[in-house]
This record gives sequence, C-alpha cells and structure tokens, in this order.
Amino acid sequence: MKKYVPLFLIYLMFFVSCSCANALEIVYPKTNPAKIDSASTFFIGSANPANTLIINGIEVKVSEKGAFAQIVDLDVGTNDFKIISGDDLLNFQIERPQPRVTAVSIPILVEYPMMNNFYVSKDNAPLRVTPIDSGINRLSHLQKDTQLLINGEKGDFYRVYLNSKQYGWVAKNDVEQRQTPQDSFPNIILKDFKIKEENDFCLYEFELSRKPLFILKEEGTPQNGLTFQLFNIEGQEDSTYCLNIPVQKFFGYGISYKDEKFVLKVRKTPKIEAKKPLNDITIAVDAGHGGTEYGAIGCCGDKEKDINFAIAKNLQHELESRGAKVVMTRKDDINVSLDDRIKIAKESDAAILVSVHANALPDGADPIKNRGTSVYYYHNQAKPLAECILNSMTTQLGTQNDKVRQGSLALVRPTSSVSVLIEVAYIINPDDYALLLDKKFQSDCAKAIADGIEKYLLN
Repeated sequence: MKKYVPLFLIYLMFFVSCSCANALEIVYPKTNPAKIDSASTFFIGSANPANTLIINGIEVKVSEKGAFAQIVDLDVGTNDFKIISGDDLLNFQIERPQPRVTAVSIPILVEYPMMNNFYVSKDNAPLRVTPIDSGINRLSHLQKDTQLLINGEKGDFYRVYLNSKQYGWVAKNDVEQRQTPQDSFPNIILKDFKIKEENDFCLYEFELSRKPLFILKEEGTPQNGLTFQLFNIEGQEDSTYCLNIPVQKFFGYGISYKDEKFVLKVRKTPKIEAKKPLNDITIAVDAGHGGTEYGAIGCCGDKEKDINFAIAKNLQHELESRGAKVVMTRKDDINVSLDDRIKIAKESDAAILVSVHANALPDGADPIKNRGTSVYYYHNQAKPLAECILNSMTTQLGTQNDKVRQGSLALVRPTSSVSVLIEVAYIINPDDYALLLDKKFQSDCAKAIADGIEKYLLN
C-alpha cells in the first residue's frame, strides 16, 4: 500500500534543506579547542537569525539564512570565547602558540669550477628564472632524461647553464647526477626542421639527436607571438637556436618529444562566427574539488565542491546551448587529480579551460571585508579572457570586483588551452555565501561566464 507524505511535511523538509539549522553551530575553527598560530582568526557558522548573536560581548550580524562570520583577535596563550545565541551557549577555546624566534638562513651562491653533467629525473620538472619554488618564475617544463650542464647551486636549487648570457634554476630533487664523463655531453645535432599544417594546428618539427633544453615564452602583448629557444645546439651562435613565431591570437600551444622529434604545436586562430562565436569551440569546464576533497566549507556547512559542480553543470548547459563542445573534467562527485584534470583538457584539444571555484581565506584575513569575484591566469595568452569574464560577471551579477590576478595555480599553468580559474564569490562571507547557494544566481553566473568567453572570442 502506497503511503503519502502530507503536503505540509514536504514544504517543511524543503525549507529545512534550503536553510541553515537554527541551533548555534561553528564551522570554523574546525575543532574546539583549536590551535592557531596567527594574530587573528575568524568564527564561521550558523545561528537562529531571530536571536541576537554575541561573541565575547560583541553583537554579530546574522544573515536571514542564519549565516555569520566574525573576525577575532588572538593573544599569545589561551583565548576563551563565550558565544551566545538565545538559549544556546558555546564556550570556545583557541590556543595561540608563543612566536618562535628562528634564525633565517639566507642561501648563498656556490659557483662550481667546472661544468657538471646532470639529468632531469622526472617529467615536467620546472626550469625557473629564480631559485625559488613559487611565484611567476617558470621558464619551461623539462622532460625526464634531459641532460643539463650545472655550474652552481643556491639553497635547494642548481644553476643551469643555458648559454654565455643566460642561465636558469632547477630543484635539486628534480635532477640526478650520473657517472658519465664530461665528453659525454656533446652539443645536440639539429638534423632537420620542418613546418607542417594540420586542420587546427601549425607544427614546428625539429629532428634532434637527443632531448633538448628549451625555453618557450610569450613576448610582450599576446599578439606579438612566441619566442622559442633551443640550447646546446651544434653549429648555432652561442650554441642557441632561436625561432620567433608570430601569433595573431593565442588559443593554446605545447611541446612534445618522441623518437628524436621535438614538436612545437601552435593552435591556429579558429574561425569565429559573429552571430554564434562559441560554435564548434571546444571548452573544458572544471568543477573544482570533488569526492573526498571538499574544498572550503560555507557558514552553514555547505561544501565548496558541490557549489562548484552546480555552477559548472549550468555552465556546461549554457555553453552547449550556444554551440560549444564541452568537456567536463569531472562528471560526478568524484576525486579527480589535478594532473588528470589537465590531461582531460589536453587530450580533448580544448581551446579554452575554465576552472570554477568558490573563494576562502586564511587566518589573519577578514571574511566580512573580503568578498566578490576574481579570475586567475598564469600565461599572458589568458589575461584577456580573464578580463572579459570578470567584467561580464561583475556587471551582470553585481558581485564586487575582486580583480584579475596572475597566480601560479595548477589549472592555469597549462599552455595547451587558454586557461583561467574563476573564484565566483567568497563561501565564508555570509552575503556572498547566500548568492552561491541561490539557484538563479548559479544559472546567471553560467550565462555571465559564457558571455565573457564570447566577448573574448569576438575581440
């Protein structure tokens, strides 16, 4: 016999599922007691909006949905907090450790009296401008077994000789020294060079005697093109082969090496239809986090991974309705590694990669003052796309402009696609959080992103 649920219970369950619980709950700090090494932190949580919320005598604003955020100062030692909402009382304790005074060791440059042979020990080892493992300082990513000439070290890095005027840096744990004599490092022989055309790509094909050390970089504005340098090349001035490649508009590029063929693959500017610019454009849409990787947690306990996925699915539908071919890096609530996300975008030949996230903050920042939309890029080719998307989102959605930012993030470092990462809004800011949960906002967000991509294509 079928049992029917009364209509009022359906409404009640729907209301409960779309609102924060009335009971006082703290989402961050995650533990009580907590240990935080910072001069300040913040409480993120939910409370009954009908009650006055007090934290150590200070009244805290609670949103209509019951969400709140409040920054608090921390003294060294034990910090006790009394949090009151109606009849609910929560005693919270945060321990701030005594600051440690540690001597800062500044690495010094040690120059070697002679060159040393090293080999790259893993694929995609970064060759950097500076001996620092962060920031916008990557020159290229080297393949395993690429031979290097090392003429110095500084801290955790070896200095790589490129030519008489240039050098780079590689992490010590990315290379290994093998028992080979000095004369086992002859210059590379450039056997042949060809330029080939494919439907969507232009291929610059070098036949070399071994894997090369190289730098590939965008020069000046995105319209100026690529500068490609190969080092330790026989018969070239300063053992350096240089090729300048004009590019009308960047839509991705990359390199590969197989069977003595070193290939630079540059995507041609696709034909853009004025009335339907997204038609036949392949776009990879990445919903950040997933599975056991929750991402940030919202005031009422909602997980960033779910919000990202909801917006990404809306974006997929919006892009496809405009004629785009969409590839999702995850199609469900599953774990997908950063490497696999990048691989999916690359193997699908996506011209554009958009990663969707919700923003959060570290201890010491203010979750009330920080809000709005930001878009990250790494390579110059992606900056115009980031600007178009941010302008479209802030104009249409009314979110605060939290700027276009250059950052070394895994999903924006690939060059095979024009890659950006969107921080839609701050999941730990109560006002932004309410937007992120709103179904209409999620749909409007997708439309604004799609409009931004179209504007980029038409520029």
